[in-house]
Amino acid sequence: MTRMDTKRYGDALLFALDLHANQVRKGSKTPYIAHLLSVSALVIEDGGNEDLAIAALLHDSVEDQGGLIVLDAIREKFGDHVANIVLGCSDSFTEPKPPWRERKEKYLEHLRVADHDIQLVSLADKLHNARSILRDLQTKGNQTWEKFNGKKEGTIWYYHALADIFSASDISSPMCEELNQTIKSIDSFG
Repeated sequence: MTRMDTKRYGDALLFALDLHANQVRKGSKTPYIAHLLSVSALVIEDGGNEDLAIAALLHDSVEDQGGLIVLDAIREKFGDHVANIVLGCSDSFTEPKPPWRERKEKYLEHLRVADHDIQLVSLADKLHNARSILRDLQTKGNQTWEKFNGKKEGTIWYYHALADIFSASDISSPMCEELNQTIKSIDSFG
Protein backbone atom coordinates (compact mmCIF):
# COMPACT_ATOMS: atom_id res chain seq x y z
CA MET A 1 0.00 0.00 0.00
CA THR A 2 1.16 3.49 -0.72
CA ARG A 3 1.45 6.00 2.09
CA MET A 4 -1.88 7.51 3.02
CA ASP A 5 -2.45 11.26 2.97
CA THR A 6 -3.45 11.53 6.60
CA LYS A 7 -5.32 14.83 6.03
CA ARG A 8 -7.58 13.31 3.37
CA TYR A 9 -8.21 10.18 5.45
CA GLY A 10 -8.81 12.37 8.50
CA ASP A 11 -11.31 14.45 6.54
CA ALA A 12 -13.13 11.25 5.57
CA LEU A 13 -13.17 10.10 9.19
CA LEU A 14 -14.65 13.42 10.32
CA PHE A 15 -17.22 13.21 7.51
CA ALA A 16 -18.19 9.68 8.62
CA LEU A 17 -18.32 10.74 12.29
CA ASP A 18 -20.63 13.62 11.41
CA LEU A 19 -22.96 11.44 9.30
CA HIS A 20 -23.17 8.55 11.77
CA ALA A 21 -22.87 10.52 15.04
CA ASN A 22 -26.22 9.36 16.42
CA GLN A 23 -26.22 5.85 14.97
CA VAL A 24 -25.49 2.68 16.94
CA ARG A 25 -25.01 -0.92 15.84
CA LYS A 26 -28.21 -2.97 15.60
CA GLY A 27 -29.27 -4.33 18.95
CA SER A 28 -26.44 -2.67 20.89
CA LYS A 29 -25.17 0.60 22.29
CA THR A 30 -21.95 0.42 20.27
CA PRO A 31 -21.40 3.62 18.27
CA TYR A 32 -21.69 2.87 14.57
CA ILE A 33 -18.33 4.45 13.87
CA ALA A 34 -16.69 1.37 15.45
CA HIS A 35 -17.97 -0.72 12.51
CA LEU A 36 -16.75 1.81 9.95
CA LEU A 37 -13.30 1.99 11.53
CA SER A 38 -13.09 -1.81 11.66
CA VAL A 39 -14.01 -2.18 7.99
CA SER A 40 -11.49 0.48 7.01
CA ALA A 41 -8.79 -1.24 9.12
CA LEU A 42 -9.50 -4.58 7.42
CA VAL A 43 -9.09 -2.93 4.00
CA ILE A 44 -5.84 -1.24 5.03
CA GLU A 45 -4.47 -4.48 6.52
CA ASP A 46 -5.30 -6.22 3.24
CA GLY A 47 -3.12 -3.72 1.35
CA GLY A 48 -5.88 -1.41 0.19
CA ASN A 49 -4.93 2.09 -0.90
CA GLU A 50 -6.25 5.34 0.53
CA ASP A 51 -9.27 5.47 -1.78
CA LEU A 52 -10.31 2.00 -0.62
CA ALA A 53 -9.72 2.87 3.04
CA ILE A 54 -11.84 6.02 2.68
CA ALA A 55 -14.58 4.15 0.80
CA ALA A 56 -14.60 1.62 3.65
CA LEU A 57 -15.18 4.45 6.16
CA LEU A 58 -18.03 5.77 4.04
CA HIS A 59 -19.49 2.51 2.70
CA ASP A 60 -22.82 2.87 4.59
CA SER A 61 -23.21 6.63 4.18
CA VAL A 62 -25.40 6.60 1.09
CA GLU A 63 -27.49 3.62 2.22
CA ASP A 64 -28.09 4.82 5.78
CA GLN A 65 -27.51 8.56 5.94
CA GLY A 66 -29.00 10.49 3.05
CA GLY A 67 -28.96 8.73 -0.29
CA LEU A 68 -27.80 10.40 -3.46
CA ILE A 69 -27.31 13.82 -1.84
CA VAL A 70 -24.65 12.26 0.39
CA LEU A 71 -23.16 10.46 -2.63
CA ASP A 72 -22.77 13.82 -4.38
CA ALA A 73 -20.98 15.22 -1.33
CA ILE A 74 -18.67 12.20 -1.22
CA ARG A 75 -17.90 12.59 -4.93
CA GLU A 76 -17.10 16.28 -4.44
CA LYS A 77 -14.93 15.76 -1.35
CA PHE A 78 -13.20 12.45 -2.14
CA GLY A 79 -13.52 11.89 -5.89
CA ASP A 80 -15.24 9.62 -8.36
CA HIS A 81 -13.38 6.44 -7.41
CA VAL A 82 -14.40 6.63 -3.74
CA ALA A 83 -17.98 7.62 -4.63
CA ASN A 84 -18.32 4.74 -7.09
CA ILE A 85 -17.12 2.22 -4.50
CA VAL A 86 -19.53 3.60 -1.89
CA LEU A 87 -22.41 3.42 -4.37
CA GLY A 88 -21.36 -0.13 -5.31
CA CYS A 89 -21.48 -1.16 -1.64
CA SER A 90 -25.00 0.22 -1.15
CA ASP A 91 -28.00 -2.08 -1.47
CA SER A 92 -30.41 0.87 -1.62
CA PHE A 93 -30.46 4.62 -1.46
CA THR A 94 -34.16 5.41 -1.25
CA GLU A 95 -36.59 5.75 1.65
CA PRO A 96 -38.45 3.65 2.37
CA LYS A 97 -36.07 0.86 1.48
CA PRO A 98 -37.39 -1.95 -0.72
CA PRO A 99 -38.26 -5.24 1.06
CA TRP A 100 -35.28 -6.95 2.68
CA ARG A 101 -35.11 -10.12 0.55
CA GLU A 102 -35.56 -8.17 -2.70
CA ARG A 103 -32.73 -5.77 -1.73
CA LYS A 104 -30.39 -8.59 -0.81
CA GLU A 105 -31.04 -10.60 -3.98
CA LYS A 106 -30.44 -7.52 -6.12
CA TYR A 107 -27.24 -6.71 -4.21
CA LEU A 108 -25.96 -10.27 -4.68
CA GLU A 109 -26.59 -10.03 -8.44
CA HIS A 110 -24.69 -6.73 -8.53
CA LEU A 111 -21.83 -8.05 -6.40
CA ARG A 112 -21.20 -10.98 -8.76
CA VAL A 113 -20.17 -8.57 -11.53
CA ALA A 114 -18.85 -5.67 -9.42
CA ASP A 115 -15.26 -4.61 -9.84
CA HIS A 116 -12.46 -5.72 -7.53
CA ASP A 117 -12.46 -2.58 -5.37
CA ILE A 118 -16.19 -2.78 -4.63
CA GLN A 119 -15.89 -6.48 -3.83
CA LEU A 120 -12.93 -5.90 -1.51
CA VAL A 121 -14.67 -3.18 0.54
CA SER A 122 -17.87 -5.26 0.62
CA LEU A 123 -15.89 -8.32 1.75
CA ALA A 124 -14.36 -6.34 4.63
CA ASP A 125 -17.83 -5.07 5.59
CA LYS A 126 -19.40 -8.53 5.52
CA LEU A 127 -16.50 -10.08 7.42
CA HIS A 128 -16.81 -7.53 10.21
CA ASN A 129 -20.58 -8.06 10.31
CA ALA A 130 -20.14 -11.84 10.45
CA ARG A 131 -17.61 -11.49 13.28
CA SER A 132 -20.14 -9.35 15.15
CA ILE A 133 -22.92 -11.90 14.61
CA LEU A 134 -20.69 -14.69 15.92
CA ARG A 135 -19.68 -12.65 18.97
CA ASP A 136 -23.33 -11.86 19.70
CA LEU A 137 -24.30 -15.52 19.33
CA GLN A 138 -21.56 -16.45 21.80
CA THR A 139 -22.72 -13.89 24.37
CA LYS A 140 -26.48 -13.55 23.75
CA GLY A 141 -27.41 -16.80 22.04
CA ASN A 142 -30.20 -17.18 19.52
CA GLN A 143 -31.93 -13.95 20.54
CA THR A 144 -29.27 -12.38 18.29
CA TRP A 145 -31.36 -13.24 15.24
CA GLU A 146 -34.29 -11.08 16.36
CA LYS A 147 -32.48 -7.85 15.44
CA PHE A 148 -32.14 -8.86 11.79
CA ASN A 149 -34.84 -8.23 9.17
CA GLY A 150 -33.99 -11.59 7.60
CA LYS A 151 -34.09 -13.33 10.99
CA LYS A 152 -31.93 -16.47 11.31
CA GLU A 153 -32.82 -18.27 8.09
CA GLY A 154 -32.56 -15.24 5.83
CA THR A 155 -29.37 -13.93 7.40
CA ILE A 156 -27.62 -17.30 7.15
CA TRP A 157 -28.77 -17.65 3.51
CA TYR A 158 -27.41 -14.19 2.72
CA TYR A 159 -23.99 -14.77 4.30
CA HIS A 160 -23.56 -18.12 2.54
CA ALA A 161 -24.43 -16.46 -0.79
CA LEU A 162 -21.94 -13.67 -0.08
CA ALA A 163 -19.20 -16.14 0.80
CA ASP A 164 -19.83 -18.06 -2.43
CA ILE A 165 -19.50 -14.88 -4.48
CA PHE A 166 -16.32 -13.74 -2.75
CA SER A 167 -14.77 -17.21 -3.02
CA ALA A 168 -15.51 -17.32 -6.77
CA SER A 169 -14.15 -13.80 -7.35
CA ASP A 170 -10.60 -12.83 -8.25
CA ILE A 171 -10.03 -11.41 -4.77
CA SER A 172 -6.92 -12.95 -3.33
CA SER A 173 -7.43 -12.12 0.32
CA PRO A 174 -7.24 -14.02 3.59
CA MET A 175 -10.53 -12.29 4.42
CA CYS A 176 -12.31 -14.76 2.09
CA GLU A 177 -11.21 -17.75 4.13
CA GLU A 178 -11.90 -15.98 7.42
CA LEU A 179 -15.43 -15.16 6.24
CA ASN A 180 -16.00 -18.82 5.34
CA GLN A 181 -14.69 -19.98 8.72
CA THR A 182 -16.76 -17.42 10.60
CA ILE A 183 -19.90 -18.53 8.75
CA LYS A 184 -19.15 -22.17 9.66
CA SER A 185 -18.91 -21.11 13.29
CA ILE A 186 -22.22 -19.24 13.00
CA ASP A 187 -23.79 -22.36 11.44
CA SER A 188 -22.74 -24.40 14.47
CA PHE A 189 -25.09 -22.46 16.76
CA GLY A 190 -28.45 -24.22 17.14
